[in-house]
Amino acid sequence: MVKGLIFDLDGVIVDTAGYHYLAWKKLASEIGIDIDEQFNQSLKGISRVESLDKILRHGNKQNSFTIEEKNMLSERKNEYYLKLLDNISPKDILPGVLDLIKQANQYNIPCVIASASQNAPTILKKLAIEHYFQSIVDPKSLKQGKPDPEIFLKAARLIDVPAQYCVGFEDSMAGIQALKKARIYAIGIIAEGPLPEADREVHSLTEIDIHTLIK
Repeated sequence: MVKGLIFDLDGVIVDTAGYHYLAWKKLASEIGIDIDEQFNQSLKGISRVESLDKILRHGNKQNSFTIEEKNMLSERKNEYYLKLLDNISPKDILPGVLDLIKQANQYNIPCVIASASQNAPTILKKLAIEHYFQSIVDPKSLKQGKPDPEIFLKAARLIDVPAQYCVGFEDSMAGIQALKKARIYAIGIIAEGPLPEADREVHSLTEIDIHTLIK
């Protein structure tokens, strides 16, 4: 029986991947690196710091910046991203999300966000759904990023539910792998491609019925 729901944010609750891509592409071009949408797929599910490191390696500039300079680049990217988010609103919530989290609340099943994004609280407020979530994992508190299971194990602890009684929703391979390592039932959102390691694949959360989860 499911007693807790764990959600990634980007690609599960709302699709901001395009905004991330535009922000990273702008920053990358400023330092002489070109990235395309295919490369951007490899950044899904990982932290801002890890994404920047990957971009620098892609441009063979991994040794060109100090730690302080890399921190400044990460912050600049985030500024670009936040400007793009200015117009985000409840209309951008992905299909099926609102029904599922409302049903979970009706059955007193806690929901928690487990995302590498440090902007999760801001985004949830813009979507006007922050009150449906009992907690948000702070990515700054983590030692390891996905596919390490740390973020999902912490999410389960935050809602005081053993991991084996949780269901996790992810749209990235790294996220699915992290869920499996945490022994959490993994549902993969496959709008952008298959996730064969998931326990179940769906095209959107409209395919999820809370009643089948809690049986």
